[in-house]
Amino acid sequence: MKTNSSAIIVPAPSSATNGAPTNSLAAADIRDIKAPVEIPSGWLWLWCVLGGLGIALASYVAWRYWQKHRTKPKTQELIIPPHVRARRKLEQALSLIYEPRPFCILVSDTLRVYLEEAFSLRAPERTTEEFLDELQSSALLSFSQKQSLGDFLMRCDLVKFAREEPTVDRLKELHSSALRLIDETSVFLQRPSPPAEPEPPVPPTSNPPPMITASGEPSQPQPPSLTSEVVAGDSMAEQTSEILNRKS
Repeated sequence: MKTNSSAIIVPAPSSATNGAPTNSLAAADIRDIKAPVEIPSGWLWLWCVLGGLGIALASYVAWRYWQKHRTKPKTQELIIPPHVRARRKLEQALSLIYEPRPFCILVSDTLRVYLEEAFSLRAPERTTEEFLDELQSSALLSFSQKQSLGDFLMRCDLVKFAREEPTVDRLKELHSSALRLIDETSVFLQRPSPPAEPEPPVPPTSNPPPMITASGEPSQPQPPSLTSEVVAGDSMAEQTSEILNRKS
């Protein structure tokens, strides 16, 4: 069959030409296998947190140790005299005035501790009889004070051990006798020490300054003059010779 149109006949692509570009693109798209990515586990974070807490705790302990043992300025301690402490305890004992036994125990112990601290008498660790026997040979208290102290301790022992129930007025008398004994004996603790005697002045040992003459030069010290002694000796010799001549 004949036609008048001129047609362009495109040959069909062969399999060889179509396969080459396709294979090159596929080869370029395929990449090498990468190494596996490590995923951090929860234990690592736990150990990191525990390590940080341990460092913080060690720092705190070191800081506390330094604060405790660092050199601190020494503060002057206020020393309270024994009679002042005893008076304060006796004032506190008044709150137990309606409880005879606790009141007598506190008042008696206060006076015993005062005597030990002020006069080195071992009153707290001894019975009343032992303490009074030792007190008789002591010259620290007068005879009336020893009698007052013995009567006070014996009345306190009756309340502590014999279960005696004294009245409030008698308890106030015990309190007053304890205060009176402390006031009388505290005088020995408040005596001021005698002042130290001043040292006598030391005479100067330096030589007197030299005299300055009219020429401006220092004068030399002169030996003591013997003229008067020589004259006196000559007069005595003359008188002796005259007496001898008269006798002859």
